[in-house]
Amino acid sequence: MLRVFDGTQPMNRRELLRVGGLGLGGLSLSSLLGTKALASGKLNPLTGKSVIFLFQQGGPSQFETFDPKPEAPSGIRTVGDVIPTSLPGVRFGATMEQLAKLAHRLTVVRSFSTKNGGHNIQPIVSDSSKQANIGVHFARVAGATRPNTGVPTNAVLFPASVDATVPGPSARGDLSATGPYGKSFAPFIPGKGGKLQEDMKLNLSRERFLYDRKALLAALDRLNREVDANGQVTALDDIQQQAYEVLLGGGVSRALDLSQEDARTMAMYDTSRYAGGKRWNKVKRGKAGLYNAQANTIGKLLLQARRLCEAGCGYVTIHASYAGVWDMHADGNNLNMVDGMEAVGRSFDHAVAAFIRDCDARGLSDKILLVCCGEMGRTPKLNKRGGRDHWSRLAPLLLYGGGIGEGKVIGQSDRQGGEPNSKPYGPKHLISTILRTVMSPAAVRLTSGLPPEINQPLDHPPIDGLGV
Repeated sequence: MLRVFDGTQPMNRRELLRVGGLGLGGLSLSSLLGTKALASGKLNPLTGKSVIFLFQQGGPSQFETFDPKPEAPSGIRTVGDVIPTSLPGVRFGATMEQLAKLAHRLTVVRSFSTKNGGHNIQPIVSDSSKQANIGVHFARVAGATRPNTGVPTNAVLFPASVDATVPGPSARGDLSATGPYGKSFAPFIPGKGGKLQEDMKLNLSRERFLYDRKALLAALDRLNREVDANGQVTALDDIQQQAYEVLLGGGVSRALDLSQEDARTMAMYDTSRYAGGKRWNKVKRGKAGLYNAQANTIGKLLLQARRLCEAGCGYVTIHASYAGVWDMHADGNNLNMVDGMEAVGRSFDHAVAAFIRDCDARGLSDKILLVCCGEMGRTPKLNKRGGRDHWSRLAPLLLYGGGIGEGKVIGQSDRQGGEPNSKPYGPKHLISTILRTVMSPAAVRLTSGLPPEINQPLDHPPIDGLGV
């Protein structure tokens, strides 16, 4: 296990040699690096694309986001204004103002249902995913880390990964679940531990490692300078030396360091303007700062996810909802639909729109698939307090990029927005779509050494019309 000293002690050769045996998810980094040659001339099951799954825990409303029903009866119809989009005849809820202008770049699925009416992390982890985080299936094929950089192939981002001061995390489930594949393929979770991060533990206090990224980056930099000055790297064999250099000079620390971004890019992703101060303190989650936490970090989370993908991370899950801020019951815990969409919808809209514009400008639109959905939708009928309750039979689903096409509305709901009125799609269709974006089913089947469980989600039909 690697020990990074804080400058008060020199690093001896014995400690340095531990770098070469750095355990990553139960495997040594040197072993992982040594497997690069195995890939030479072999069939590659990976497409070279990445996925970012932005999970909206709490259950976003289909009515106030991407499937408004302004003509529905009173008590059902969309709360607030409905606005036109860049797609003729397609309208969004009023807080999706920026995404409405980018609708021609999006795919909206209006007949998606999770068949889940409770707070959990379905479809990310469910029976449909074999009780493993979707990204774990990818990591089992790609390996836990990229052999040339040491960057984890599967990561989960909580608010603490970009801001140590925000409340949480709270996922209502285990986002590091690995199902049948074992803990070696658990996602890397900056700010919340996980097997991969535990094996990369530094000689800093656990609190500083988990929540103080600046201290982590500084420690790595100090170790790098110290070893370089002492010339101790020459004591390692080629593979061990490469392992050491991967950790210190590789993409992990750089990808986590948002200060390397251009100031204009940081400003584009900045969603703090949507924080409402004490405006939302009428409910418990407002007093706890959860709504403002969403506004202060969701843009940074998407930026960090983009940076991880560029660095080689093939799958990033973002948990940005802070114990269910999309849960708009209008009770003592949660806001009503009007206030809730103002508190949550506008920062979401800005962050996703910024991500789309950024990816388009960087030529990443076909290389990164963005998926946005929650664990369920909301009831057609408003409750007496002006909120919507849990609903399992229809939920909003937004897709962008990944080479799946654009400007599409797939499926339709019934007149009251509560049921699919065309072919229904569920978590298995979504999981197949996601995995087919990052790997080839035919090549996976021909790749030796993979467990049969990998093929099962790939064999399920994907969402129609996406070219995967």
